[in-house]
Amino acid sequence: MEPIPPSGLYYANKFALITINALEEVMGKNGLNAILNLAHLGDLIGNYPPDNLEKGFDFAQFSSINLALEEMYGPRGGRGLALRAGRATFADALRNFGALAGAGDLAFKVLPLQAKMRIGLSAMAKIFSQVSDQETTVEEKDDVFVYTIHKCPVCYGRHDADKPVCFIAVGLLQEGLKWLSGGNEFRVNESRCKAMGDEVCEFIIQKTPIR
Repeated sequence: MEPIPPSGLYYANKFALITINALEEVMGKNGLNAILNLAHLGDLIGNYPPDNLEKGFDFAQFSSINLALEEMYGPRGGRGLALRAGRATFADALRNFGALAGAGDLAFKVLPLQAKMRIGLSAMAKIFSQVSDQETTVEEKDDVFVYTIHKCPVCYGRHDADKPVCFIAVGLLQEGLKWLSGGNEFRVNESRCKAMGDEVCEFIIQKTPIR
């Protein structure tokens, strides 16, 4: 695969570290090293990003890891790994973070489900906008929420995909909604993707849980 040129846009080191650790857990150290080499990121082997919230991990690096997963494991296998890494990123990093920290409080737990979703999704968007150059907005419609990433680290620099590719973001949203709702699973579909030539990466979240 061709290297993706640096973007000058940055993801928080901590979030990148958690994604990399999650992939290592799923694939083993050798599997992850093969992915990093394929992504032209061999310098990260044994030298992971620091555990801090500095904006230090270029979107191009993050996108390269995602592309390498697809190249090595095929679209379906890469998708499964990316979903798991996204879920782990929420579980390990975001759950106790900033505006989401209060979601474990009793006052939050007794709110109606859609109010929890509204507050939680807005809090997630705000966190990413604060600690990275990922610009995110949330819009509520009758039966869905629309979560839009205007600057996306997952597919930065890609324009040739024939299907949406931001499964790390899908997994993160799925796990976030599961936690916020007290255990429900929700359908999250990426309807637009910059890697397909769209202007934004857009995720449609059904308000009614699958289970």
